[in-house]
Amino acid sequence: MIRLISGIALAGMMTLTVAGTVQAQERTFRRITAGPSAPLGKSMTQSQARRLCQMEMRGTRESRSSIRQKMAICMRKRMEGM
Repeated sequence: MIRLISGIALAGMMTLTVAGTVQAQERTFRRITAGPSAPLGKSMTQSQARRLCQMEMRGTRESRSSIRQKMAICMRKRMEGM
């Protein structure tokens, strides 16, 4: 009888220990994933990339469609960090 009670108590303690560990892991994971994402190398936000590409394209004598295409390529590269 005593073995049965102590076995049940031991199983209950192990269950609580495992549950506590899982909760701690979940809290740690939430802290890690919360907040802004880490920047990728030299990548920029869309507005930063647009400003920089506009400064580079300023004064070019090309058609609007070619400037638009070059802007899209430039922005994509800047946002990817290339």
